[in-house]
Amino acid sequence: MARWRWSLAVSFCLALAPCLAGAQATDAQGAADGVPPVAQVAAQVDDGHFQQAEAGIAAALAESSGVPAEQQRAYAYQRERMRRILLDFTLDEDAVRERVRKQIPDLADAEFDRWNAAGLFEHMVIDGRTLYFNRSPSNLFRLDKGALARRDPALRPLRDGPMESLNAHQRAIRDAALAEGRSSVLPLRLRMTQKLSVDADAVPEGETVRAWIPYPQALPGQQEDIEYIASVPAAHQIAPEAAPQRTVYLEKPAKAGTPTEFSVTYELTIFGQYHAIDPEKVVAATITPELAPFVAERAPHVVFTDAMREFSRRVVGDETNPYRVVQKLFAAVDEIPWAGAREYSTISNISDYALHAGHADCGQQTLLLITLLRMNGIPARWQSGMVFSDGDYNNIHDWAYVYLAPYGWVPMDVTTGRLAADKGTGDDPSMEWFYLGGLDNWRIAFNQDWDRPFQPPKQQFRSDNIDSQRGEAEWDGGNLYFNQTGYDFEWEILPGQGRAQR
Repeated sequence: MARWRWSLAVSFCLALAPCLAGAQATDAQGAADGVPPVAQVAAQVDDGHFQQAEAGIAAALAESSGVPAEQQRAYAYQRERMRRILLDFTLDEDAVRERVRKQIPDLADAEFDRWNAAGLFEHMVIDGRTLYFNRSPSNLFRLDKGALARRDPALRPLRDGPMESLNAHQRAIRDAALAEGRSSVLPLRLRMTQKLSVDADAVPEGETVRAWIPYPQALPGQQEDIEYIASVPAAHQIAPEAAPQRTVYLEKPAKAGTPTEFSVTYELTIFGQYHAIDPEKVVAATITPELAPFVAERAPHVVFTDAMREFSRRVVGDETNPYRVVQKLFAAVDEIPWAGAREYSTISNISDYALHAGHADCGQQTLLLITLLRMNGIPARWQSGMVFSDGDYNNIHDWAYVYLAPYGWVPMDVTTGRLAADKGTGDDPSMEWFYLGGLDNWRIAFNQDWDRPFQPPKQQFRSDNIDSQRGEAEWDGGNLYFNQTGYDFEWEILPGQGRAQR
């Protein structure tokens, strides 16, 4: 299938949902008083008119007595969003060219200009100045095979996760599921330590740093027997089991000249999953009240736009079998090249962004696929966390679940995507679709939904209002953004099998 590509367009969009939910009701009054509506300010930010947006924000915040507190927070967030965008977009064209030249020493200006004209270097025009995304030089080699072929072979190869290619682990999960007649197999017991650090002197000495580290919930047949082991500091608060974005909350005073460090250690049992789906048995799901939220729009990131409908029509065509509709949409989104992403909190409509940017990362691809499936009446929901290996690989990652009657909820990972079988290996052709109904157990799920509050909630703005994987921190003086924090994972595979079989 050919790859779709669109030039980058920062779309007119809705403002960030948590900051606008209460502000929309008062926008009209704000406009009547000479204060621009929050949605207008958000659109100015998206269009790169930062000076106009800042003038509107300043006017709104100066009228504090006439602007409700929640709406003031929405304006303040747009100011913060501009700051974050400027942290992501720092390069001018010459800087991009020089970074590419470091990987293609004999780079010709004509080929660079051709890639630039094709929109392969993500950029924004901000107040008349073209600024490029920090990762756009390295993303080039993910987006264009010709550029990759020109890359200096002496450089370290681009690194993908170990599950990106068909391998013995995936085959073992499939074989065990078929042999045992169960969908959850090969339990793996793991001890995991997640770390979060705040840069030295990011917070004045003696001030309390508040931290939230992601923590898994028990999911039958996927991850079970979760056991807290230890934390630094020892005092901690684990969010309720049902929290859709579960965390461990910690506090610690800052010390001058020293990073403020937090960690959580726990054990859990993780299962591989494989559902042997017969497409001819799949029927349209009856949308019960429990399933209804999973076929609904959820602004601002899951919206059934005209562009989304047109894309779906092109891909789905006349197909009516729900499983084959899912296959077609899964394959189409899988064809959108993966590339390093700007921060989610800076994007007003992530699924629309993934549809038009010409590339997307795992969360962006996942939200796009969820939107397309829901628009076709097929329930879909979010899941995210981290992935690892039996070596030293780890990464944060997002994937999803789709509801296929009569099988129920089954996993899907569109970013890992379709697997190409090696010729002559005798592989079952269905292994191509392992990640549509199957899932490896080299991953931990932290989140069962996107854009949900922490428990206890943050007082300051979230660094990532969509996902929760790296951990977050704040103090009374403000949020501690990702340029002030670091994170890491350390794990140990424990001997023996997991405690449960399903």
